[in-house]
Amino acid sequence: MAEETAPPPILVERFGTDNRIARIILNRPEKMNALSQDLLRSFEDALRQLEADASCRVIVIKGAGRAFSAGYDIGGAPPRAGQQPSTYTPQPAGARRQVWNTRTSMVRVSDMYLYFWNMAKVTIAQVHGYCLAGGVELAMMADLVIAADDAQIGHPGVRGLGTSRTAAIWPLVIGMRKAKELLYTGDSVSGTEAERIGMVNRAVPADKLDAEVERWAERIALQSPDSLALQKRSVNTYFEAMGIYQALHSATDTDAMYQFSGQAYLWQDKIRELGMREAVSWRDGEYRDAPQIH
Repeated sequence: MAEETAPPPILVERFGTDNRIARIILNRPEKMNALSQDLLRSFEDALRQLEADASCRVIVIKGAGRAFSAGYDIGGAPPRAGQQPSTYTPQPAGARRQVWNTRTSMVRVSDMYLYFWNMAKVTIAQVHGYCLAGGVELAMMADLVIAADDAQIGHPGVRGLGTSRTAAIWPLVIGMRKAKELLYTGDSVSGTEAERIGMVNRAVPADKLDAEVERWAERIALQSPDSLALQKRSVNTYFEAMGIYQALHSATDTDAMYQFSGQAYLWQDKIRELGMREAVSWRDGEYRDAPQIH
C-alpha cells in the first residue's frame, strides 16, 4: 500500500490581471495553521521565489480553514520526510535548556520576519478567525492588514510562553498605551476594534473578506513592481531610523530570557502535570475568571 503524502504546509496561487498577484495560503487547517518548522521554512522559500519573480507585484497571505493562524506549533510537528533539518529547529528533546540555544532559534525566526517586512514586494495579510501569538507576529509584519470584523487578534502566548519576540510591532502601529495593555494581559480584540485602534487597515464582514482583499491587491498592482518597491523602501526607512531592527532583536533576546522566568517555569510545570491542552485551559481559565477590562 502506497504511503500517504502529507499535504504541503503552504500553497501558492496566482490571480488578478496578468496573474500579477500571488497568494500564499498557510495550509494546516487541521491545526488552525499553527506555525511549524516546516511551514516557516516553506513560507520563507515562497517569499524569496516571489520576490525574485518580476511578474509578481503584490503578495497576499491568508490561512486555510477557520483561522489565519493560532500561533507557533508548540507541539513541535516534525519536518516532512526527506527534508533537510529546519533552520528553526530548537535544541533536541530532553536536552537541558540553554539560553544561547533558545535565543539562536528565536533570532532565526525574527530575521525571517524582518525579511518579510522589508522584502521588495507589497504584502497584505488577510486575517480571519484566530490570529494569535506567532500568527499575529507574522500578520503584523505585512505592509497592510485586512481583517474579518469578527476575527480574534491577540497574543495569549504572553501568559506564560514568553514575550512577543517582535512585540507584534504594536508599539509602532497602535502606540505605547494600547500595546502595553494587550501584551500585559494577552487579551484579544475583534477585527472591528483592531481597525478602530489602527492595528489593521480595514475590517469587513467575513463573507466579503476575499473580495475586499482582492480589490485592494488589484488596485495596488496597477503600479510596476519597481515603483512599488521604491515606495515601500521610502516608508520603511522611517521605521528603520526609529530603530525597528534593534527593537525587534532586543525583544527576541527578552523572549529567550523569559523562558527562564518564574511564569515560564510555572507554565512548563503545568504542561508536565496536565498535558498541553489542559495546560492551555488552565492558563486561559485564570483570565476568564479575572476582572475584564475590555
